[in-house]
Amino acid sequence: IAREAGYYNAGTVEFLVDVETGQWYFIEVNPRVQVEHTVTEMITGIDIVRSQIQIAEGHALHDAVMGLPQQSDIPRHGYALQCRVTTEDPTNSFVPDYGRIHTYRSPAGFGLRLDGASAYGGAVITPYYDSLLVKVTSWGPNFEQACQRMDRALREFRIRGVKTNIQFLENVVNHAKFIKGQVTTGFLDEYPALFRFTPRKDRATRLLSYLAEVIVNGNPEVAKKPRPAAIRPAPVPPHDPAAPPAGTRQLLEQLGADGFARWTEQQPRLLLTDTTFRDAHQSLMATRVRTIDMLKIANFVAHRLHRLYSLEMWGGATFDVALRFLNEDPWMRLSQLRKAIPNICFQMLLRASNAVGYTAYPDNVVREFIYESAQQGIDIFRIFDSLNWLPNMRIPMEAVRESGKICEAAICYTGDILDPKRDKYPLSYYVRMARELERMGAHVLGIKDMAGLLRPYAAFKLVQTLKQEIGLPIHFHTHDTSGINAASVLKACDAGVDVADGAMASMSGTTSQPNLNSIVAALAHTERDPELDFEALNVCADYWETVRTWYRPFDSAPPAGTAEVYIHEMPGGQYTNLREQAEAMGLGARWAEIGQTYADVNMAFGDIVKVTPSSKVVGDMAIFLVSHNLRMSDIE
Repeated sequence: IAREAGYYNAGTVEFLVDVETGQWYFIEVNPRVQVEHTVTEMITGIDIVRSQIQIAEGHALHDAVMGLPQQSDIPRHGYALQCRVTTEDPTNSFVPDYGRIHTYRSPAGFGLRLDGASAYGGAVITPYYDSLLVKVTSWGPNFEQACQRMDRALREFRIRGVKTNIQFLENVVNHAKFIKGQVTTGFLDEYPALFRFTPRKDRATRLLSYLAEVIVNGNPEVAKKPRPAAIRPAPVPPHDPAAPPAGTRQLLEQLGADGFARWTEQQPRLLLTDTTFRDAHQSLMATRVRTIDMLKIANFVAHRLHRLYSLEMWGGATFDVALRFLNEDPWMRLSQLRKAIPNICFQMLLRASNAVGYTAYPDNVVREFIYESAQQGIDIFRIFDSLNWLPNMRIPMEAVRESGKICEAAICYTGDILDPKRDKYPLSYYVRMARELERMGAHVLGIKDMAGLLRPYAAFKLVQTLKQEIGLPIHFHTHDTSGINAASVLKACDAGVDVADGAMASMSGTTSQPNLNSIVAALAHTERDPELDFEALNVCADYWETVRTWYRPFDSAPPAGTAEVYIHEMPGGQYTNLREQAEAMGLGARWAEIGQTYADVNMAFGDIVKVTPSSKVVGDMAIFLVSHNLRMSDIE
């Protein structure tokens, strides 16, 4: 073949052999040597291509002047090893993959040599050509070091878009038999560990792709939404490396759940829960606050606000939004905040048999979720059922007690106990439910006023009556949609409520919780002084005031309190989410109509208790009617 082609030099002739027929098929002639070429060069220091050219020029095979030693004098330094990186998929019988390489990054360093083939960003690998991407050759003073250097090189490759054999090669060069030179025929069949692969996470490429997509096309999550006027840094207090003072979590560990409940009831001061880490931003900006922004203030909270009763930082819509929109792991949020705040009880909202989802889960799923949550750092479980159906609360209440944590069973408040015309949910309804929850084993009774409907004088009457009827501490949760629910907290305080919820000043009001800072100031120097660090509260408020501006695209809370909440009775936690939904459907300008339709749907459905997920049923129906220009009367 060489003579016919007029080729006179060293080269490599390649054939393909059919093992079944014994037929030989000519492939190609290369005017070079191949694997042996690079490996030989690395251990001898002789440039073989240069030598070929010199020989073609007429020099002798051994010409000392030209650097061509006698065969017997060729040096050999150390060991060299070559791997062929190909698109052959080891998980699919080494069948070559094909497609477009969208990311290619190769290693570099001493003792490495790369001989490129088809590998570069944007290259299209077809199924009709050689699957070779690149050859990498490593050198070491001994074979083990050559293998280690090869392992490092293989791990530094980043090839995305097509499958490769890299993980298989890594397994080979790290195998003890291979390193010791004990490889025999049947090596692959004898050692199945070579085919055990850990999936790569591809973090860098995904992040770069995401950034490129957003830079070019914009982020669809904030499309057509108002942008912050400016992004200014938030005033983060200095980090305190010392251990924070003991707080309620240490008290719970010391007293146990029953003892902690008794301690709660015995405190003369009003105990306060801060909802800033969960319900406040759920109710103001559709739960969009990221973990990183909570962690920046967490150390300060642990050191200066250690007298808080609890921090509500989990549950509710946290799971849904963290996974679907924030690309965060809610369990990681719990873990990181628990590490940063080891001294204050963490509290979560649990939807009874719905847990943190929107469907009724099997009992074993709910139990195991609670056990794991308790193990990971949740101390107080506020459990409710969206229709106040107590049998749905039995399993989670039992699981919380078994975990040794605080079981706060909550009554969902709706209607108006002072209005004789709203006789479906009278005072006796709540008293009867409270007695049953006490009998079921609750440590604490929660009053969950999810829409902010519990008016000040009704709050006084409800708390006063419940304190007379049951022997449990009472924890009051409300929303400030009406603008007067701080007064409800103060009246409940006068009636003897043990714990109340509030949010940092700049994250409070309207659909969020009442202003925690102002409640502390209002009760200062009274018998029920919460004894919280007022200056620290204002430092936190300053931090959150700036952080809130970063989330302007999602901040759809009403600009001021509104008495319309007494008409539509929409939960604060649903308000911003439903408004986001309406805006996405082009119904933002008809929000007032949606509110009235929401009220009509509620009454048509039987004046139900409205909280996730029952409130979602009412909200979805209201959106459906308005979008189709229908009224509830048309459906009826």
